[in-house]
Order: sequence, then C-alpha cells, then structure tokens
Amino acid sequence: MSQHTLTVPPEPGTRQRPRSLASRPSRSDSVFRTVSYGAGATTVGIMLAVGFFLAVRAGDALSVTGFSFLTEQQWSPETQKFGIAAVLSGTVTIAIIAMCVSVPLALGTSLLISEIVPPRVKTALISLVDLMAAVPSVVYGLFGLFFLQENIIPVARWISGHFGWIPVFAVTDGSGHALTEASAFTSSAFIAGLVVALMVVPTQTSVMREAFSQAPSGEREGAYALGSTRWGMIRSVVLPFGRGGIIGGTMLGLGRALGETIAVYLIISPVFTINLQVLKTGSNSVSALIANRYGEASSFGLSALMAAGLVLFLMTLVVNFTASSIVARSRSGAQTN
Repeated sequence: MSQHTLTVPPEPGTRQRPRSLASRPSRSDSVFRTVSYGAGATTVGIMLAVGFFLAVRAGDALSVTGFSFLTEQQWSPETQKFGIAAVLSGTVTIAIIAMCVSVPLALGTSLLISEIVPPRVKTALISLVDLMAAVPSVVYGLFGLFFLQENIIPVARWISGHFGWIPVFAVTDGSGHALTEASAFTSSAFIAGLVVALMVVPTQTSVMREAFSQAPSGEREGAYALGSTRWGMIRSVVLPFGRGGIIGGTMLGLGRALGETIAVYLIISPVFTINLQVLKTGSNSVSALIANRYGEASSFGLSALMAAGLVLFLMTLVVNFTASSIVARSRSGAQTN
C-alpha cells in the first residue's frame, strides 16, 4: 500500500522544519491485502492451468482435424473423422431452452420473495430455495427420467400439433411426415432443457433476490408517495437497481447449463447429427459426450475428448467474461422512462 505524506507547515514566527506525517498501513490491512491478492492469483492460476492442460492433451487430435473439428458432425476418432458440430449444437440448444424456462421463473420467484410475501413466509421460502440449489444434479436427472419425461410428452405433442409450422417445433421423419407416437418425443433436447432449467432456477433466484433486496427503502417510499402502485414501484425502482443481479444470475445459470453433465446424460438419446427439431428424440451435448465415451476411449480418442472439453471451457469463459462486462457497465439506479 502506498504511503501518503502530509507536510505540516511551521507556526508563524518559528523556524521549525516542516514535519512529515506518513500514514502506514496496519498489520491487519497488510495481511488482508496479501491474502486477497493471493486468492485472486491462485484462482487465475488454476484457470490458466486447466486451459493449458486441456490444450496440451488436445494437441494430437487438433493437429489431425484442424478447423474441421468445429464443422464435422460425426464422432469416430478411430477413423480420424470426428468433430463437435452436432454435440455443440445440442449443447447450445439445451442451454437456450433452459434459459427460456428458468429466467422467467427465477425473476418471478425472486420478486415474490423480496417484494410480496410477508417476512415469516419470506424466511421459509429463502431457505427452501437455498435447499433446492444444494440438490445434486443426479437427483434432477432421475426426476426427469422417471417422472417428468412421461408427463411432458403430451405437452410436447400438443406444441408440435399446434406450432409444427415453426421448424423448431416440428417432429417429422426423414420424408417430412409428421410423427405423433410417444416414442418420437422422448429423450429430446426439450426435456433435457426443462430438467436443466429446474436445476439452475434456485441459483438464479438467489442472485436476483439478493440484488432486489439492495434497492434503497427511500426510493421505494418515494415511489409510493408519488402515487405509484406496487408494480409501478417494482418497475421504476426495484428492477433498475437489480439489473446487474438479473444479468449476473442469468449468465451464471447459462454457464451451468452449458456444462451440465449427469442430468443431460440420463435424459438424452445421443445422436451425432444436428437436430434442429427440439421436441424430437435425439440430442447430444459436449459434457454428455465426454461422460459417455471417456471410459472406453483410446489414447487418441481421449485426446479428442480433451479437445471437446477445451472448446466447452472456452465457451464458458466467454460467457462469464461477457456477463462480467455487462454487469460492470450496468449501474445501480439506472435511469428509467
């Protein structure tokens, strides 16, 4: 910590030399500063070490495929024809579905807890949400496999029947004819996305609720004094002050959705073609691919899996850095119309 020097002038009529008062940091401040820098450097070092390890182990596979690793759909390292175009498409699709479901649920739940329910109920709901965030992902996967899937098939069939004219909601065979049997709607990206959404909702809710609770009471009371309704107060005060929390919670959930493994692995039926019909059976993800092929992979196949992991690692970094940049630019109490 830099020292600040204060020069005190001599009293009038005296010949004393100016005294220098230097403020020195206390021992506790020095220890705290050292520990903080050490923790930050350790975190960055671990992240760089993980990236370096993946890059080194993926070198053999990437040297064979080159840029086609991002465009090839098949996965056959034994024949040296492999790529992650299909699994990367499935990863993004599942994450988008999860965000479309989880963000409105998390936003509504966080507003309910912070602005509407009485204090006693609020405490119970906060504890319940925190408890849900601690549930292992395998439990959500089993819930989706044995309960949610069979109960969501009629919903998926209804969506396909009424909105099948939209390509992503169509469920067709190779010749373009619509499919209606239940087996065509199982193990889809839609079901996997719903399961992942249930997993990330508690985390997103906790982040958003904490941000909403920081809205100053003076601003709230001022809105009410000007005749605002509760929704008007929320729209003009709470939401602007919680903008950073909304963005941060959404991106945090997106990062987990991109890397979720076990729940997706239990639900999907792996395919290695780009399937843009989200309600149809068959999807894949990078993390599920690694979990499925790791045990039986050869040395070269393991390098290919490391290359897939490297791409997922870089994707997660981009999402997190983008979220940090957006949150840093969004200030509390932003102006609203």
